[in-house]
Amino acid sequence: MTPVDPSLPSPLRRTNDDAPIALVTGANRGIGFGVVRALAERGFRVILGARDLGRGEEAVHRLGELASAVSVCALDVADDGSVAAMARWVGERYDRLDVLVNNAAIDYDSDQSAVTADLGRARTDLDTNLFGAWRTTQALLPLLRRSAHGRIVNVSSEAGSIAGMTGGLPAYSISKAALNALTRLLAGELRADRILVNAVCPGWTNTEMGGGGRPLAEGAASVVWAATLPDDGPTGGFFRDGAPLAW
Repeated sequence: MTPVDPSLPSPLRRTNDDAPIALVTGANRGIGFGVVRALAERGFRVILGARDLGRGEEAVHRLGELASAVSVCALDVADDGSVAAMARWVGERYDRLDVLVNNAAIDYDSDQSAVTADLGRARTDLDTNLFGAWRTTQALLPLLRRSAHGRIVNVSSEAGSIAGMTGGLPAYSISKAALNALTRLLAGELRADRILVNAVCPGWTNTEMGGGGRPLAEGAASVVWAATLPDDGPTGGFFRDGAPLAW
C-alpha cells in the first residue's frame, strides 16, 4: 500500500462509512503493529502512524490481505509540526476518529539509575512518552468528539506504577507514571464528551524494546480490549488484560 505523507495535499476522498476508524502511533513494529493487525481483523479502518514512511509501508505489506484496511501516515509525536500535519490530513480524509492509541514510546533505560540519570536523555524520553501522547491527543480531539464511541488508550507500563517503584528505569518509569496521571485528567475532562480514556500495560511482551516475554498478540490484545470497550465501560483506569493495576 502506498504511504501517505500528511505534509502533502491529500487526493483522497473524504470517508464517512460505518466502519470504525482508529489511529495508532508508533505502529510500524512491536505492540503498535500488533494493535494495528488486531483492529484491522475486527473491521476497523486503521491509520498506522510511523516516523519513517518507508518502514510504515513495509509494515503494511506484512499485513497481507488486511493491508487494504490500513493507511500509513508520517507521524513523529515529538514534533509539533508533524502532529499538526497529521491531524490536518486525518481531518481531510475522515469525518471523525473513533479510537486513538497512544503507543509511541522510546528508551527503556535499564542502564540508568535516578541518582545518576542523564537529565537531557530524560527530557527527550518525556517528550515522546508523555508529551507525544498529550500533543497527539489535543490535535485529534476535534475528530474524537465527533465520534459516538470515542476511545483513547494510552499504552503505559507497570514500570509506571508508583506502588511498585523501587529504583531503576528512571526516565521510562517516570514518563509512564506521568502518562498515567494524564490519563486520569483526560478521563475526567472528557467524560461529558462520552470519550473513554484508559491506560493499559501490555505486559512483558516479545518486542524489540521488551526483548522477551509473552507473544506479541497477547500484549496487543490487552490494548485492543480498551480500544473496543462498550459505552458503559470503565474510564480513567489502569489495566492489563482487562484487570485493574495499582497506580
